[in-house]
Amino acid sequence: MNTEISLNPYDLDDLDAYRRWRDVKLENAPSSASELVVEIKDPEAPSASEFTALMTRLRRCNMALYDTGGRDVSKSALRHFGQKFGLLRLDANPYSDEDAVTSLKVKSREDGAIYIPYTSRPISWHTDGYYNTAERQVRGILLHCAQPAARGGENAVMDPEMAYIHLRDLNPDYIAALSAEDAMSIPPNEVNDFIERGESTGPVFSLLESGALHMRFTARKRHIKWKDDPLTTEAVAALMAFLNSDTPYIYRHLMQKGQGLIGNNPLHDRAGFSDEGSDKEPRLLYRARYHDRIAGTELNDLEAAI
Repeated sequence: MNTEISLNPYDLDDLDAYRRWRDVKLENAPSSASELVVEIKDPEAPSASEFTALMTRLRRCNMALYDTGGRDVSKSALRHFGQKFGLLRLDANPYSDEDAVTSLKVKSREDGAIYIPYTSRPISWHTDGYYNTAERQVRGILLHCAQPAARGGENAVMDPEMAYIHLRDLNPDYIAALSAEDAMSIPPNEVNDFIERGESTGPVFSLLESGALHMRFTARKRHIKWKDDPLTTEAVAALMAFLNSDTPYIYRHLMQKGQGLIGNNPLHDRAGFSDEGSDKEPRLLYRARYHDRIAGTELNDLEAAI
């Protein structure tokens, strides 16, 4: 098969370029979450073979899972791990730690439990930082499990490019609608009678300067405004139906201690969990979000993974 990929298969008027890219993506998509996993000994200094294995997966589907075999991994080691992949510019938030890496654990309302990531409740499909402004979009993420929950907490993940392919195959107009600059708006965030964040409006699908596809999305039903037109409504419904389907492009994985996810901000959700009745330490994950995309995963780098 000819694996030459056009520099812009996202041009809705270039069907041949799209089909070539689409065929390569579908043919090389992992068939299960287990294909995403790479065993690594030391995240701070991955071997050449470990790095190559991770990059192959990142180029194929914009994400990879790693497994340290249950090792304790410091946040400093995780930051160095991210740097190996060109992840440098951390996206800090009011509830992240001093090093801009967030400790995700159940908190009191005063300490952040007003936000679902700091509770044990399930989290619906989203990309990280979907409420950020255009200048502060989250393009890369690193999620590490320091301690799993006693019960539950499974993640589902999907390559955003698979969502793009599904929608474009259904109706290219869906892509046009979700690429509009006013497709999705997140209203101002008001906490304790003051506004922490202004309104954020922008597209679901956009192209970075490098030509790579970027996705910004949340399945939340409250505190979100979708563009009020029939085509956008249809496109969002089609996307939600795909995310709630049994498509093989959704990978489910319950991370154990020492395991993690690195990727170009893939779509993901999280099941609810519980630590009640357990004598183990409560669930703890470290999350690093970056304004950088993983280096070496641009459009033309897909061929290197084949």
